[in-house]
Amino acid sequence: MLQTDFEFTLPKGYLDTDGNLHRKGVMRLSRAMDEIVPLRDPRVKSNPAYATVIILSRVITHLGALDEVTPAVVENFFACDLSYLQNFYRQINELEEVESGE
Repeated sequence: MLQTDFEFTLPKGYLDTDGNLHRKGVMRLSRAMDEIVPLRDPRVKSNPAYATVIILSRVITHLGALDEVTPAVVENFFACDLSYLQNFYRQINELEEVESGE
C-alpha cells in the first residue's frame, strides 16, 4: 500500500500566539492541485516565492495541537523550519534528484 502521510519534527518548532511550541506534525503527499491552486493566488502573482507558503499550508495536515495550518501559520515559521519543510516536501514527493553511480 502506498504511504501518503509522513511524520516530521521541526528543528525549532512553531511558536503560537499563546506561547505554545508545536514541533511534531504530519505532511501528506502533494497532489497536482496543491501546486496549481497557488498560481491563482494574487499573493503568488506579486511574489512567486509565496507559493511555497500556500503549498505547505495545504499539505501539512497536523502540527502539534493546532486545529489547522494556514498560510498565516506558515508565514511565522522560523527560517530553519521552513527550509526543513521544503526539503522534507521534496523528499517525500520524490522531487530530489537521484544521483546516479555513473
